[in-house]
Amino acid sequence: MTDQKLDPQIHVHELGSRARDASRKLAIAGTDQKNLALREAAKALRSRMAELLEANSKDVDSVAGSKPESFIDRLRLTEDRVEGMASALEEIADLDDPVGRVLATFDRPNGLEIQRVAVPIGVIGMIYESRPNVGADASALCLKSGNAVILRGGSESRHSTRVIVECMQAGLKAADLPGDAVQTIQTTDRAAVAALLEAVEHVDLVIPRGGRGLVELVRDKAKVPTLLHLDGNCHSYVHEAADLDKAAEVIRNAKLRRTGVCGATESVVVDKAVAQDFIPRLAEIMGNDCELRGDETAVSIDGRITPATDEDWGTEYLDPIASVKVVDGIDDAIEWVSTYSSHHTDAIMTEDDAAAKRFMDSIDSAIVMRNASTQFADGGEFGMGAEIGIATGKMHARGPVGLEQLCSFKYLVHGDGQTRPA
Repeated sequence: MTDQKLDPQIHVHELGSRARDASRKLAIAGTDQKNLALREAAKALRSRMAELLEANSKDVDSVAGSKPESFIDRLRLTEDRVEGMASALEEIADLDDPVGRVLATFDRPNGLEIQRVAVPIGVIGMIYESRPNVGADASALCLKSGNAVILRGGSESRHSTRVIVECMQAGLKAADLPGDAVQTIQTTDRAAVAALLEAVEHVDLVIPRGGRGLVELVRDKAKVPTLLHLDGNCHSYVHEAADLDKAAEVIRNAKLRRTGVCGATESVVVDKAVAQDFIPRLAEIMGNDCELRGDETAVSIDGRITPATDEDWGTEYLDPIASVKVVDGIDDAIEWVSTYSSHHTDAIMTEDDAAAKRFMDSIDSAIVMRNASTQFADGGEFGMGAEIGIATGKMHARGPVGLEQLCSFKYLVHGDGQTRPA
């Protein structure tokens, strides 16, 4: 059946029904079996690298000239990036199995033994934009945590996603696990997204990963429970006790290592006590690689900084642009970051332990760092093997969503003939 002939509602219903059946089998699969599937999928990615890169080239060509370079960078695969995907699968295989962990045990006076045990969530709907490696990471994390997954990648990455899913399914089949545990929506019709968001009989959780527009759509339209973050307006604050050379190097990496990732620093907040010294260093180290937009004070200190607008303070650029704000002490910094942060990742640059603690305790973000690049906001860097996203809410999961966060729990009650009194 061709893409154009698929009825989105029927198609998603069929995928969901097959995913539900697959999830029941995957939930009771052994650790060795799941790990074999992951390692065989990694082999498939490597053996089909040329085919995957060719498919990705079609995806890149389809949007070349119509999308910014940061978008193209997120979409583009290279041999190193494919190898990174395969290695991530193997790293996830090496991690402890989260399913079946005994989270707590309660011994009751009547002799009942009650256990809280980690179990898979069930069927995950994963909606994401442009980055094809998300499909591999999400599939691997769901597989290891015993969940089936339905992928809905952006239409611009459809050729890459098809090959990645085939590699994951090859791994599943090699381990005698159902291939339907990893599926992709095969139509670019946006009605399929709406159908997935409403598929409460088949899907247990939807996770969007993309820009604010996508996440707001999911938040506003979903009937299925969601796990989401709106954007990554991340801040790096240079405290008066910062090592300024260290801070400049860290912030350059935090902004420019990859501008299109959600952990990139978008706003540099500078204490006025060091602004005269630090801002020229910042402008110098960024050079022509990054446009700096600052408040009146920042502009007056260095002419390489252009005036910012009110819109700049709340913008996730995902491009080589950063805003620069001068603040009057740590209290002002905490107030500013708390107001404009998207509560994804924020950092303080300081050699003062007390100031670091105050900032880190006060900033209510999923990840708060000291003297480190905000681009470390990544499940792989946290030792999770990979991540399915960064959650900025406060229910169920927060920060990098890895294996443990893709589990729910249930209670197992062991008795010996107990009956409850009337």
